[in-house]
Amino acid sequence: MENIYVAQRSRAILSCALDGPVDPVALSAAFEAVTAEQPQLLARIVPDGDGHALELLPEAERPRLLMRTGGEESYAEELNTPLTVGGPLTRAVLVTDPDEERHTLLLSIDHVIADGHSAVALLNLVWDRYRELIGGTEAPRPPVAEFPEPISTLLPHSDAAETAKHLEQRVGKVGRHPAELVPYDVKATEEAPEEPHRIEVQRLLLDTEQTARLRERARAEGLSVHGLISAALLLAARRRLDGTDPRLLGCLSPVDLRSRLSPPVPADLMVAAVTMHLQVLPVGEESDVLELAREVRDALRDFIDRGAHFQEMRIMPSAREHPTLHLGTVIVTNMGAVSGPRLPEGTRVTDVRLAPARENYFPQAGRSPIMACVATFDGRLAIEFPHHTACFSRPFIRELGDEVHASLLALAKSDEERHPAATA
Repeated sequence: MENIYVAQRSRAILSCALDGPVDPVALSAAFEAVTAEQPQLLARIVPDGDGHALELLPEAERPRLLMRTGGEESYAEELNTPLTVGGPLTRAVLVTDPDEERHTLLLSIDHVIADGHSAVALLNLVWDRYRELIGGTEAPRPPVAEFPEPISTLLPHSDAAETAKHLEQRVGKVGRHPAELVPYDVKATEEAPEEPHRIEVQRLLLDTEQTARLRERARAEGLSVHGLISAALLLAARRRLDGTDPRLLGCLSPVDLRSRLSPPVPADLMVAAVTMHLQVLPVGEESDVLELAREVRDALRDFIDRGAHFQEMRIMPSAREHPTLHLGTVIVTNMGAVSGPRLPEGTRVTDVRLAPARENYFPQAGRSPIMACVATFDGRLAIEFPHHTACFSRPFIRELGDEVHASLLALAKSDEERHPAATA
């Protein structure tokens, strides 16, 4: 299954903004100590028969903390700096803004060896080790000598005929009911732009009160925050398709397998432990957001209750022959509420971001899914919309994000705000 990620060249990018002093020597030592504990963090991708394998990098090529001076532009630079096949699978950069006396740690991790949960865990581990070094309490940890087993080898036993049947049913279903994709607003035939096309991220952020109210609304309706966000994004995507009739749109939801395996796989183990759930449903311009959210919730719950998430992991390599298996109109990842880094006294985390990026975008395709990466750090829900400017323009993604933002704020209104007459 990991071979799929090799072809995609996708990665997770974490950004941790800080106020206060940072000791770069100690942070460098912390990063090297953490990467030494898991060999996949010191590995590279090499050809292996018809696929690929991991092998340890030579000592001189192993990842080290990079340091440079800069400001907000450093985030865009990291988004557009790939992790190449044959090179390190992780990169850490400490950016210092001397004018503002602020720091930002940028961490990129290849999806071959990580998912969102393990990427966040790696960021937190680096700061945990840094805190120990600063406080003089670090306990030596022996390096791990062996690569971990891929998640696909840890699945419960299944009859091969059942897996083949699952694949046949999935291929047939996506063939009969393919999801429509949103057309690019940037045309591949246009003249060369004034500035080079690149990966960018549009961000939607709720404050702690708005986040709490959205979660309360989800609970009151018997729904999930993931369902509400997916429904809001499906409606925003539908408004960017022509016609007035309902259209078949697909919602692709990654499903975490770590807690669903026996024994559970810890979040700090650097492996890709995610499968996919694709739901295709009719969406009209006036579809009710709560009803859509309920459909998303029910289908995802049924998918997991049936154990289909394990079968989906087993058939993921078939996506190379059947690329529509996981082709949704929208892709909504949702990390839920996650803990951010803990730092020594005197240094404060001001922001944490998680966004995905990949190296290969295809503007000539004319259309593609819209990606939304959802995470709640320190009680603030954020949605990152990564896109390539050769496909979707900045105004297009900004307007789409604004629509989703307005939908979520409307859902997060208090009972008094939603029903003022009844309250009075």
